[in-house]
Amino acid sequence: MYKAINILGIAGSLRRQSYNRSALRAAQQLAPEGVTLNIFELDGIPGFNEDDEKNPPAKVVELKKQIRAADALLIVKPEYNYSIPGVLKNAIDWASRPYGDSAWSGKPAAIMGVSIGTIGTARVQYHLRQIFVFLNVFPINQPEVMIGNASEPFDAQGSLTDEKTEEYIRKLLQSLAEWTNRISA
Repeated sequence: MYKAINILGIAGSLRRQSYNRSALRAAQQLAPEGVTLNIFELDGIPGFNEDDEKNPPAKVVELKKQIRAADALLIVKPEYNYSIPGVLKNAIDWASRPYGDSAWSGKPAAIMGVSIGTIGTARVQYHLRQIFVFLNVFPINQPEVMIGNASEPFDAQGSLTDEKTEEYIRKLLQSLAEWTNRISA
């Protein structure tokens, strides 16, 4: 159905028991046939410093390499203070620098997130879309996956157990695969 597609998944949380990291691992299992989802962990990326942008740390070099090698991106993140977690914004900044050497440009992407609140990650998803405009990233618009009341669709071990949420993630990944094939044709 699809040409082989390699998606790079990034979770915007460092917490070991993060619902967003759990959702990303679930997405890995729910990817459609022909789609591979690899995960890049943001642990260990130092704070962005423009003095170091032309000689970035090895972890940043690897992040940029994996973004460039991916056909598409899946960003899964919590919402902190109505906005983007600092660890994710930091990674975005590193991978977009130095100016003119952004790894993000031209990538199709999907966004989803998990929050303990009832509206999921609606605000942060729109903030990330604003940043994508400058980065020249092309996110799919629908379906939107904003998983609220985080403790309900996951069990105590962090496994996704809610079939409806699984179906939303499947549809998101299917749409991302179709979008990736469409814009890379």
